[in-house]
Amino acid sequence: MRTDTTAFSKQLCERAAVLMLLLGLLTGVGVSGAMTGKLPADPHMAMAAHLNGLLGCFWMVAIAVTLPHLGYGPVGLGRLVLGATVANASNWLITLVKAWLKVSGVDFVGEARNDTIFGLLTTLVVLPSLAVAAAWVYGFRARAA
Repeated sequence: MRTDTTAFSKQLCERAAVLMLLLGLLTGVGVSGAMTGKLPADPHMAMAAHLNGLLGCFWMVAIAVTLPHLGYGPVGLGRLVLGATVANASNWLITLVKAWLKVSGVDFVGEARNDTIFGLLTTLVVLPSLAVAAAWVYGFRARAA
């Protein structure tokens, strides 16, 4: 018996539309302010946040579209939806904060703000993204219980 994936797909698409596309596009409005110096943010990081929102939206929609092809039951689908939401929303938000703090956040450097961003990115973006990607790939081979 196959799991009906319609509700999960709808939920993920709604989150992609609101969390990622709308917020990503609104972030793009702020990019010009950062680029012209009207906003006190790193313009490259602001652009990264903008693109993270847009690309996160498309990844979430791709997952939503493929849910019927995955061999997960309701619990597995729910976890995949939650993981994709957390990873992508965190990527957008933490990168946006990173732009305002003007830190790279790509390694521990002994500076509290940078190191906090690095820890948050690792915990809420990198590890969940890898887990979601692996679960998504595995789902094409899994059999629903």
